[in-house]
Amino acid sequence: MKKITILYITGVLLASMTSCTKDFEEINTNPNVVENPNANFIFSKSILDGLNNNYFFTNILECGGMLQHYATYKEASGVGDKYLSNEVYFSAYFNQAYPTALSETEIVIDAVKDNANDSNKLNITRIWKVYLYHRITDLYGDIPYSEAAKANSTQIFLPKYDTQEFIYKDLLKELDEAALALDATKPSFGGADFIYNGDVAKWKKFSYSLMLRLGMRLSKVDPTLAQTWVNKAIAGGVILNTADNAIMKYTDGPNDFNRNPSGFDSRKQDFSAGSYGQRNVEGGKLSKTFIDLLQATADPRISVYAGVWEGTVQNTSLAAQKGFPNGIKIAPTPIEQATYSEPNQSTVFKYDAPLMILSNAETNLLLAEAAARGWYAGETDQALYEKGVKASFLNMGIYGTAYTIADATPYLTLNPFNAAGSFEDKMNQIHTQMWIALFVDEQEVYANWRRTGYPVLVPVNFPGNVTNGTIPRRFKYPTSEYSVNSANLAEAVKRQGEDNFTTRIWWDK
Repeated sequence: MKKITILYITGVLLASMTSCTKDFEEINTNPNVVENPNANFIFSKSILDGLNNNYFFTNILECGGMLQHYATYKEASGVGDKYLSNEVYFSAYFNQAYPTALSETEIVIDAVKDNANDSNKLNITRIWKVYLYHRITDLYGDIPYSEAAKANSTQIFLPKYDTQEFIYKDLLKELDEAALALDATKPSFGGADFIYNGDVAKWKKFSYSLMLRLGMRLSKVDPTLAQTWVNKAIAGGVILNTADNAIMKYTDGPNDFNRNPSGFDSRKQDFSAGSYGQRNVEGGKLSKTFIDLLQATADPRISVYAGVWEGTVQNTSLAAQKGFPNGIKIAPTPIEQATYSEPNQSTVFKYDAPLMILSNAETNLLLAEAAARGWYAGETDQALYEKGVKASFLNMGIYGTAYTIADATPYLTLNPFNAAGSFEDKMNQIHTQMWIALFVDEQEVYANWRRTGYPVLVPVNFPGNVTNGTIPRRFKYPTSEYSVNSANLAEAVKRQGEDNFTTRIWWDK
């Protein structure tokens, strides 16, 4: 009986397996998985996710506080202002980048790489991927790169950490190859591209401009290689005109991801509606260092960047501005808080304001440095410096034509370029202008300052700080990486140096 029962059960199983086979593919297809992803849609999502990545935590509390664009009296949120360690803030950018924007670029690349007619989509995505990766490696140093965000295609779930040297050299190679492969006769992303609306010629200029930025980033660690890439970028053609600036366009809704993250994330987290400068959640204000310099040089950009609340309206006049000191713990009264400058909610913190990604202000200032180094003879460092300043003034017009500063002559006359000065004198002027012109993009301001050391900032020495009173040189890795990807992380730490805020990354040695 036992034998018969076993045979019966076996027969039933075989029969059921046979009957299942003909429907196997249908049964084993996950209805929630997109088998043929829409490359246009996912590319759009990657742009949104890449720029929306924890703006307030990363750009304001960390980078903006360290580089003294922002200040706060609060301790918990004063991680950059006071050089403190808080897992929530230093890990946020890393933790969000990989599962969203970076993974999305890989999906797009996999979807279009085998179709010759989609070559522009492939190469624009490669360029965008470079932009995303350079942002994260500049914060942390060695990171997962060559094996990262590819679990779907390679089944690698614990990617190795590549050296920043390898990453940077590969990023530059990618920019070079992608720019050369762009073809204006083939289709592109069109309206799915929120930056250039599919304009291939502009993406090529963006690629070479990003190459200029990354090439110059190597100036301290490998000047010869830096010069090579800077010259290649210049020869390729960088952004020089306002029309070619890389600008992300936003709207005020209907969803939060349609809003400019510098305004939406910051106002949601700190500069909340109805506080009018008196009850900011995290006590955020513009730094005294920043405001004092803009006032001392009679910089008209101050009225675009800043405002002091007077009742329910911000006064944006130069004379009304007052910066808050960095490294302060004593809370001012609500009435006193309102006397300090905050970002202008009609411009840089407006929900539907455009977001500058890379502009001719930056490229001209980098070219001024190249000229000062003797790497570029096309124009003088003074002429390029002045072009950079003028470009920055004109770029205020992205917030509305009323904000365009058409005449930079009074400012340049009052603050002339020191053409007879030393190389360091010139670097100080050029990169102080970069620090001003790139306001809002605090990640790039932080990276450029670490490379150049300018402007010269006086560090704070808040009790309990974790850097012995020095401005941090990098972010720490997320604690989660120590438990999830511990072996690969341990190798990176052994190679790069102790996982703390004062360890210098490769190009910052």
